[in-house]
Amino acid sequence: MLIAHSIDDLRQALAPYRSPAFVPTMGNLHDGHIALVRQAKPLGDVTVASIFVNRLQFLPHEDFDSYPRTWDADCAQLRAAGCDVLFAPREGDLYPQPQTFKVHPDPALADMLEGHFRPGFFVGVSTVVMKLFACVLGQTGGTAVFGKKDYQQLMVIRHMVRQFALPIDVVAGETQRAADGLALSSRNGYLGAEERHEAVALSQALRQLAERWLHPSSDRAALEPQALDALRARGWLPDYLTLRRRADLLPATAADAAGTLVALGAARLGSTRLIDNLEF
Repeated sequence: MLIAHSIDDLRQALAPYRSPAFVPTMGNLHDGHIALVRQAKPLGDVTVASIFVNRLQFLPHEDFDSYPRTWDADCAQLRAAGCDVLFAPREGDLYPQPQTFKVHPDPALADMLEGHFRPGFFVGVSTVVMKLFACVLGQTGGTAVFGKKDYQQLMVIRHMVRQFALPIDVVAGETQRAADGLALSSRNGYLGAEERHEAVALSQALRQLAERWLHPSSDRAALEPQALDALRARGWLPDYLTLRRRADLLPATAADAAGTLVALGAARLGSTRLIDNLEF
């Protein structure tokens, strides 16, 4: 696996190829990331991953400085998965000067849910992804693979690619889960033993929310408040548990059919904020 830190070195490494398949990450890799790399391999003539902890998408009180950096383990996992090129820019490589030009996604999509509770988050995400696309795929176009666990992020990036007419095919990877159903996440490593045991309650709450929505006798207006109260009673601090349309993330209505909806949740357990979703 070739490791490139500078943009020039990356472009030199990718010059012989015509259709890279790209998996951007912030490192601290787990089996969910590796599944995306394996999914990417047959989609291009060279498989590229990036590791970059993007300061722009962290709010001032969030965990940028303490976000886990696990370089040696990450490299070993990527090599074992067959990654061909790792782009690991330093902050000065990707942002050699203050990033005053930024990508502002459509507020109708980006200012709800995660964007409501983390103002500016999707500006930071969109800006770094656009820049990574320019570095990795800017010469040829190609494929980019993103996990469905970050459901709203995936939608924002797809809309960005479409509106800027980028020659990039955005492919979704299914959420990878532990045996008990917990969605794999780099932030799961923050959980203590008791918290890890409890953490599966978020995915269970989303499943129950979806099942109750589909039940013909349900009081649908009461479902989300009841789900929030039930999670709070277990000691969580939920930001949202909600039922939305997959197409635009607007609230689900009685006219929406099964197979077109998604349950999304974000909640804090102790000091760790977890997110998850379930299509149904």
